[in-house]
Amino acid sequence: MPVVLDTTGVPSADRAEYWHEAVSATFIPLDVSLLDSAAAPATITSHQLGALQVSLVEAGPQRVERSAALIARGGEDHLTLALQHRGTARLVQDGHRVELRPGTFAVSDAGRPFVKELPEAFAFTAFHWPRSVAGVGEEDLRVLTATLFDGADDTARLVAGYLECLSRSAGSMEPQLAFWLATTALDLLAVLAQERRGRSVPEAPEAALATLARVKDHILRHLGDPDLSPERIAAAHHVSVRYLHKLFRFEGVTVARWIQRQRLDMCRRDLARRTAGRATVAAVAGRWGFVSASHFSRAFRARYGVSPREWQAHAGAGPAPGAGRGTRPGAFPSGCGVAV
Repeated sequence: MPVVLDTTGVPSADRAEYWHEAVSATFIPLDVSLLDSAAAPATITSHQLGALQVSLVEAGPQRVERSAALIARGGEDHLTLALQHRGTARLVQDGHRVELRPGTFAVSDAGRPFVKELPEAFAFTAFHWPRSVAGVGEEDLRVLTATLFDGADDTARLVAGYLECLSRSAGSMEPQLAFWLATTALDLLAVLAQERRGRSVPEAPEAALATLARVKDHILRHLGDPDLSPERIAAAHHVSVRYLHKLFRFEGVTVARWIQRQRLDMCRRDLARRTAGRATVAAVAGRWGFVSASHFSRAFRARYGVSPREWQAHAGAGPAPGAGRGTRPGAFPSGCGVAV
């Protein structure tokens, strides 16, 4: 069910305060100043798709600031992508200034101060997620932050089309499909960051790519070993730990994070199996190298937005997501024609 915040029924004199609280409660602590003396009605309609919160925001002119004092109050571990639909916006962060118009988008990082000005009535969809599931490193985040992405770039146009389609379908998706499609959205952003940095894997040195492929194969064959570590992996391939970490820069994540993602993906697959006498959550976690049940549960929820038990329960109820509709994990929602 969507969460809807609407100031229409709020007395005009109280709308500014109500809206300030509504915006901060939906996203992160923010200082919101309305630019019209007579505050127009405003709404926020939100859906949760796994770890991704999707919110349609419609309101009148305003200024939004994220200061160091507000960062200290929390929310610093989140990122927000704003896809503009109506009106214009100016985002300033890290000394960069971008002008958003309909069809364009930009990312803001809640861990650093920023200011956003919306000088006219507007509508945009905000995609809000924890940086722990972003799938990109700090250098890639810097590339994404306060950068204008528009239709002049093929990959940015693909991402914008996918996100717009995802937002339109957010209220009608089955939970599992929502998790898969939200994960695909984050993967697309990682690709966009890598492309913008000019650091795509095919351009990497051929020898390094060959070594990386062997290392990844070794990891996948030993995922169930709880003692799998960068040190042991490096020793098995006769390279230094430093060089191993350098190889994984091509993936945009650390060695440990890549291992954890593979383990979580395997656990998610096993927990979704519709067979009699399915294994317990603890047994599945142990099978794929997790030694702490609590750590596994936290990592799983951070990655997919639900607990392992919730995922297993959803997976066991009824037909597979998209059955009969030609949908598959990672596919575009029905009715979306996204062209590059």
